[in-house]
Amino acid sequence: MTKNFTDFALAFFRISISGMMLVHGIPKIERLFSSPIEFGDPIGVGPTLSLILALIGEVIAPLFIIVGFKTKLAAIPAAITMFVAAFIVHLEDDFGTKEKALLYLVCFIVIFLAGPGKYAIDNKK
Repeated sequence: MTKNFTDFALAFFRISISGMMLVHGIPKIERLFSSPIEFGDPIGVGPTLSLILALIGEVIAPLFIIVGFKTKLAAIPAAITMFVAAFIVHLEDDFGTKEKALLYLVCFIVIFLAGPGKYAIDNKK
């Protein structure tokens, strides 16, 4: 009986966290079609590639996590994106400013470590 609640909790956690991340990522999609692309370049790869990497971490990976497809693998770019946000983009900011990125980072690390649970495409045979 406890396992059922654990699987439900894992599904609820990964779906809710990833759904909230989409709120941050989806508005960035239209920036991809603007000319010139205006986006930060925190890791020195150019604004276009930085935006694409952010979209992978904030849109594509969370969609995979929501449905439970390649969940552990998808948690990696999401966590890396939040690491960059917390420790590069907001490095000089106060804790309150970087706290949201840190919370998402911790959540995606937990998803990576715990996996998707029973209610995921990953577990369908």
